[in-house]
Amino acid sequence: MDELINIFDFERAAAERLEAGVLGYFAGGAGDEVTLRDNVAAWRRWRLLPRALAGVGEVSTAAEVLGGSVSMPVLVAPVAYQRLVDPEGELAMARAAAAAGTVMALSTLATERPREVAAAAPGGRRWFQLYCFRDRAVTQALVDEAVVCGFEAILLTVDAPRGGNRERDLRTGFAIPAELGVPSVRAALGVDREVTIAETFALMDQALDWDDLAELAGSSPLPILVKGLLTAEDAELAIRHGAAGVIVSNHGGRQLDRALATGDALPEVVEAVEGQGAILVDGGIRRGVDVATALALGADAVLVGRAALWGLAVGGEAGVRQVLELLRGELELALALCGCADPSQLGRGHVRRAPATSVYSG
Repeated sequence: MDELINIFDFERAAAERLEAGVLGYFAGGAGDEVTLRDNVAAWRRWRLLPRALAGVGEVSTAAEVLGGSVSMPVLVAPVAYQRLVDPEGELAMARAAAAAGTVMALSTLATERPREVAAAAPGGRRWFQLYCFRDRAVTQALVDEAVVCGFEAILLTVDAPRGGNRERDLRTGFAIPAELGVPSVRAALGVDREVTIAETFALMDQALDWDDLAELAGSSPLPILVKGLLTAEDAELAIRHGAAGVIVSNHGGRQLDRALATGDALPEVVEAVEGQGAILVDGGIRRGVDVATALALGADAVLVGRAALWGLAVGGEAGVRQVLELLRGELELALALCGCADPSQLGRGHVRRAPATSVYSG
């Protein structure tokens, strides 16, 4: 993997290794995939302002996120069904994140249960991504296992009441293999057979509202981060109803096509939250300069999903670790050139909207 020197290299290498249906499932977006592409492009619509003679010698990427330390403000986002790309799936992902000193978020739709992930990387920080079920006892069972297994936060995904129009899957005919199952949901339901993806989504609550968030936040022993918000109004409502923070996200462009890119949505969410909760962002992060831009715009940290998954597909645990180290190295360089000794020193003075392009340019 030494010849792979950035995340785009890993993406291309993963595309060569994965079967077309599996690749489409992870790489694809909704509809015409406008938002999928725009998530990457949005970070390029900002420009960093390097600072000279800042007197910075040593640079650290270490940061504080939700009351705990991380080696860098780059966390591993929840991604479903990781054993589709590697036999060890989420176990390898968890070990790599722990070795890199950062947080791994585990999906409800993982191919390993929370207890198995905790056992694989006992020293790592981990969060649990939650879909709410109509039967609140199932939701509670999922939360209870996460709590017992040392997970530190719940990421409540709210942007997927229905699955998006993912045409790559329709063209390839791809479907999650029935034998793969969702072990955490199977355990929560108390059944002794695999639970298919169709069954799982049929059991989810498609009518969640702000009162449901308040109830969950009020009863949860863990902080709740609301994942899947793009507007100031929803961010304000999330904090008002008990969320400890928000994650600016459009589900990686997999839900509503032409939804606003996260790099464009982030500033208004930061302004709306006004320091009342944690702010994280995902979608389109491919470079350390993307991370630096997000931090300068006010995010506490970013989450990477596809980037980490490409590492897993190419090299298992070692591949994920290399991806995370590439991002760390790029972020460290960006900090140094911006005159910042650590991520907390990045601010709006380090970033500016890129000049508008013109038909007369060039």
